Amino acid sequence: MPERLRVAFAGTPEFAAVALRELLARGFDVPLVLSQPDRPAGRGMRLLPSAVKQVALQHGLALAQPRSLRLDGRWADDAAAARDALRAAAPDVLVVAAYGLLLPGWVLELPRLGCVNIHASLLPRWRGAAPIQRAIAAGDAQSGVSIMRMDAGLDTGPVYRMQEIDLAVDETAATLHDRLAALGAETLLPVLDDLAAGVAEPTAQPNEGICYAAKIDKRETWLDWNEPALQLERRVRALLPQPAAHARTAALQFKVHGARVGRAGAAADPGTVLALGADGVEVACGDGSLWLTRLQRPGGRPLAAAELLRSTPLEVGERFVSGVPD
Repeated sequence: MPERLRVAFAGTPEFAAVALRELLARGFDVPLVLSQPDRPAGRGMRLLPSAVKQVALQHGLALAQPRSLRLDGRWADDAAAARDALRAAAPDVLVVAAYGLLLPGWVLELPRLGCVNIHASLLPRWRGAAPIQRAIAAGDAQSGVSIMRMDAGLDTGPVYRMQEIDLAVDETAATLHDRLAALGAETLLPVLDDLAAGVAEPTAQPNEGICYAAKIDKRETWLDWNEPALQLERRVRALLPQPAAHARTAALQFKVHGARVGRAGAAADPGTVLALGADGVEVACGDGSLWLTRLQRPGGRPLAAAELLRSTPLEVGERFVSGVPD
């Protein structure tokens, strides 16, 4: 049986923390953890540690939080300190999951067995920052994880192993995140075993089927009622729980926490409120209609739309406005 590798780890959010917990539970030696600096969050904008940092502190692991890894940039001192820490840790491999910082060449070359990334898509589909959200918004029937050897490109490296899953008809970014986080940790382990045994052989990604999962822009969260109802319903699910889809009339704004496709042939201008009732708010779209079933007013909490309507002045025939507010 091959010896266990020394596995340094780089990651920031909960998706990455799941993998780090699994590595520790399986007894891997983790000599160093890299995570992004603490960020302000909440109404008080207090500095909060990342999910990965919290795991590192709970287990007494060495931790570095450089603002950059570029040795020639504004935060060159941070990068140099991280380089020294990584050299001292002498990892066999660096596992990277949703770290959020670009890895320059010196990082890619430092571990004996390179850098291995847990990516939340079936590469080469959905390279980039938001593969979970883009897969749901596009109506993909399947998603999965890819365990990839990192190179200088954006998610372009050869893949050691992939594991796919079917998406549920009501899949949200939150549910898919949790499923893929667990699947990524599970799929990583045999790759590490293969690396330790010297039998890991990654396969180059095909040149066909490449898609880029750009980071979600705030402008994309505002629903455009000229789009088909099915497309809007997918976007609502893709943006849950955060940042959530947004909708507005001339006087009201909402976050949309639930929606379902309604009638196929709504004969009204896009954005028109067609019905109000126990099912929520039915709105005409460019093709069909969309029921808004769970809504949130600014400063409030998410409520069933029918409950929110009791205190919200919304009427049949009123119009939802498409696009971003001025």
